[in-house]
Amino acid sequence: MKARIPQAYAGQNMNAMIKQAQKMQEQMEKAQEEIKQKEYTTTVGGGVVEIVMTGDKTLKALNLKPEVVDPEAIEDLQDLIISGVNEVLRKVEEETEARMNEISGGLNIPGLF
Repeated sequence: MKARIPQAYAGQNMNAMIKQAQKMQEQMEKAQEEIKQKEYTTTVGGGVVEIVMTGDKTLKALNLKPEVVDPEAIEDLQDLIISGVNEVLRKVEEETEARMNEISGGLNIPGLF
């Protein structure tokens, strides 16, 4: 025997689900816009390299302390810059994922974000 859901109830339930999904998508879009507007900063090498990036992953600033600029240690400086850029990108991704999970309750809905 199959259970039957009254048509009126099924339609109301579907409409509620659609409204909830639309609200969730609006919240996600708002959160993504807020993240894009935010700046993320990280330092590496004991603070000798500071990197500032926006939430849309645009490098905004790269600040070097004078003591890090050693003509004999260019490779070390390059490694610090790469490390810093990767760290600040990780921060952006981490917050984006946390905010989206907060909104969606951990649901992984393909194409939603």
